[in-house]
Amino acid sequence: MKEIKVSAEFKTQTTKAIIAISYFIFTYLLMLVFAIGLTVLCVYAGIMFMVSMPGIITLALGIGLASLGILVLFFLLKFIFKSHKIDRSHLTEIKKNDEPKLFKLIEDLVNEVETNFPKKVYISSEVNASVFYDSSFWSMFFPLKKNLHIGLGLVNSVSKSELKAILSHEFGHFSQKTMKVGSYVYNVNQIIYNLLFDNEKYDNLIQKWANISGYFSIFVVIAVTIIDGIKWILNQMYGLVNKSYMALSREMEFHADEIAANITGYEPLKSSLLRMSLVDHSYNSVLSFYDSKISENKKSENLFRDHLFVTNFLAKDNNLEIKHNLPQISVNDLNKFNKSKLVIKDQWASHPSTEDRIAILEKTGLVAKSIDNESANLLFSDIEKIQKEITYKVFKNIVFTQESSSIPFESFQSNFKEEFEKNTFPKLYNGYYDNKNPSFFEIQSIEQDIEKIELEDLFSESNVEIVYTALSLQADIETIKQISNKIFDVKTFDYDGIKYTIKECNSLLTKLEKEIDILNEKIKLNDIQIFKYFKNQEQKTNLNQNLENLYNQFFNFDKEFETKYDVFIQLSKELEFINYKTTFEKINANFLKIDPLEAKLKKGIRELLVNPDYQTELTKDIKDNFEIYLTKKWEYFGDNKYFDNNLEKLFKAMDHYSYLLSRGYFLTKQKLLNYKVTLINTSKNM
Repeated sequence: MKEIKVSAEFKTQTTKAIIAISYFIFTYLLMLVFAIGLTVLCVYAGIMFMVSMPGIITLALGIGLASLGILVLFFLLKFIFKSHKIDRSHLTEIKKNDEPKLFKLIEDLVNEVETNFPKKVYISSEVNASVFYDSSFWSMFFPLKKNLHIGLGLVNSVSKSELKAILSHEFGHFSQKTMKVGSYVYNVNQIIYNLLFDNEKYDNLIQKWANISGYFSIFVVIAVTIIDGIKWILNQMYGLVNKSYMALSREMEFHADEIAANITGYEPLKSSLLRMSLVDHSYNSVLSFYDSKISENKKSENLFRDHLFVTNFLAKDNNLEIKHNLPQISVNDLNKFNKSKLVIKDQWASHPSTEDRIAILEKTGLVAKSIDNESANLLFSDIEKIQKEITYKVFKNIVFTQESSSIPFESFQSNFKEEFEKNTFPKLYNGYYDNKNPSFFEIQSIEQDIEKIELEDLFSESNVEIVYTALSLQADIETIKQISNKIFDVKTFDYDGIKYTIKECNSLLTKLEKEIDILNEKIKLNDIQIFKYFKNQEQKTNLNQNLENLYNQFFNFDKEFETKYDVFIQLSKELEFINYKTTFEKINANFLKIDPLEAKLKKGIRELLVNPDYQTELTKDIKDNFEIYLTKKWEYFGDNKYFDNNLEKLFKAMDHYSYLLSRGYFLTKQKLLNYKVTLINTSKNM
């Protein structure tokens, strides 16, 4: 393979990342020298104080003073005593004897890219491929061989040429010396994480030390104040090191993409990148489906067969072309509903956007000499066997109440389709209502007129585009407000190709709010036309005149929803203290504070239990939890400890309440939209 030169930006970001790591090391060593000096000074002063004025009080003060420096020094060194166990239980190692065709592909790629063969090759269930070190403290100083990880969810969703392109990209990382920087960043992050967040044992230690004597506690308070200052510095270091590395990581992705394009041409990597969002969503949809079946003691025999079915099912539902049993997705398909004009450089993103990667890939002009569209699954000796083995591993740790059984593939297909249809709106609406609700208007004020309204015009592509333009514009406005309020650490951003500063946010917001008002007015007028059209259809049928009633039901639910859902929001907010170290007195006070909110929650749950609209949604698990939760007033804290079982009942009740309210919103809307379809079908058959 010809030598691929790294870009000037790549070199710049490499330099910045190395400087940032060096700056961290220098800063840490400076703090360490300070802590050592402080320890020596405090121990010496403590001894001198005890010697010059012997006595019980001076003894306690001298020991306390000596401990001040030791506590700060130990804080900075405690990460050394922390062992790091990396969980690789989700990975399965494969060998050449097991998969000769796959290893032959890997060997060919290693030779073409001119890099080293992986130390080990692993497979998992994931929709992903990656390379990684067995990273440790010593990996910062000695060369270590990299491992290759291939997810079967990925293999299941690409052709042979696409997998070759993806692995070429990963071997591009193998050839990057800058991956060593990643090992440094990994270890720096381990140190910072330990010092900032992994402090439970250390906090208990200094608390016990402070409890020995009131004199000791004086110096513990001083030590904690110094440590808080150290933590502030470490927080700044974390941002500096990781932002620099993330910028380098994005450049590494572009470089690895170019290596892949040199091996396979740019087309296979491009087509796989465009498909990944759908593939990942499909895989998560399969997992969600089986999550809902745990209570029925059901599992999958082969997740990946299910996954491929769902990928193509969702592709067909979105009118995407399917070739060689895989969806073909274009850049336009990817951005069909994204009308945002706001561009913010995400300093924390480890990968560039798919659009940016494809644009750079196409610039290479490296066209594929040949493309193998056969499934990448065929590179495995017995793909079905290994898929079933990995599926078994995915479900192995799930606790079923009884012996589990697998759902036959045919049953999975029909069940998934049925659940999908239950949770989507009719195709008649062309996606118009998928992410918007009917606009509120006074039904009584709407006059039926004789103007002819066509159904196709109401849900035309142009009207759907207005809806998604308004949704994207509203999201942009909210983001710009956050930038203006300095919630986001952003100095400049682009909107519609023009660069703006924080100072210019208000003038831009004024302009955008006028634009969205115009769009929302257009949408409302169209929604009124929709009502008129269906009212006219209803009058032609012999059906009960139910349209206005269903509209009113939805409008009333919409008005009440926020108040009811706010109970969940407020309770969640008030219970955040459980995640932090809090005094016993404060804990008791906090639980007293939530009593009125809990009363509202219980009232809301009782209403849901008797509401006929929710009966089909009340699963046995939800019903059982509600009934137990409502039996009495639960205590959540006592004898200086939390009652975890009782808290679990509360959190489950809150989650189920939140879920059912959201579900109720969907069902009320679906009921209205399905009735409209009934009107159309009835009218056609007359």
